[in-house]
Amino acid sequence: MRKLAGPQAPLAAEGLGLERGGKSIFQGVDLALAPGEILGILGTNGAGKSSLLRVLAGLLPPSRGRVRLDGTPLGGLSRKEVAQRIAFLPQEVPSDLPFTALEVALMGRSPHLGGLGLDGPEDRRIAEESLRATESLAFATRPFSRLSGGERQRVWLARALAQRAPIWLFDEPTAHLDLGQQRLVLRLLRRHATRGGSVAVVLHDLSQAAWLCDRVLLLEAGRLLAAGSPAEVLTPSRLEAAFGLGFTWARSTSGRPIPIPDWE
Repeated sequence: MRKLAGPQAPLAAEGLGLERGGKSIFQGVDLALAPGEILGILGTNGAGKSSLLRVLAGLLPPSRGRVRLDGTPLGGLSRKEVAQRIAFLPQEVPSDLPFTALEVALMGRSPHLGGLGLDGPEDRRIAEESLRATESLAFATRPFSRLSGGERQRVWLARALAQRAPIWLFDEPTAHLDLGQQRLVLRLLRRHATRGGSVAVVLHDLSQAAWLCDRVLLLEAGRLLAAGSPAEVLTPSRLEAAFGLGFTWARSTSGRPIPIPDWE
């Protein structure tokens, strides 16, 4: 199976497999996430996308294979060491936290705080800058629990940005957002990669994946159907096999082919 980048990739996995309750969630995944690269993880519900992202983030131990962060086995690092290098954005964002939006964003600074865990002016500046980047600074003082689903999503994204980690592992970061806000998030991902960061992102919108990603993994029922560039992987035959419906094609203004589902 072809790897997605060279041996110097900061995040790499070999032969990854995960079982839960005697059931195989995914198996046989090799990948390497390079600096400046956006890797899309695609597939149907239950294909193993979110579980794969959690294993890469060190939140689930793999049943087989290994993950390396800067050449070191992930299991040998502390959570603080991992969080300084990897920002993980979950699919489900909590709704009942008794904090303001700014306080939630400040949580992203935790891996960088000293032994007392006290944040300072620089941490607050970074948290406010992250809220501004996600267009959520206007409700910094509002209770997080009283925000809309889309507003909470953007604040949680700001929390991840505030970590200032070079590797982003984001699970459906455009969920609950309107189209303009989705574009904002996609541009943040692209900007991070342009600046040398690494991104692995679970997406349901194939047109977003085709426009955004440098490479994609296509999963089906826990197995890797294909890996490569969007043009190589997002072919009509593969997409029909994975999703059970046909696709037609359009082109973005930059000339990239964009798959459009046939709802008939």
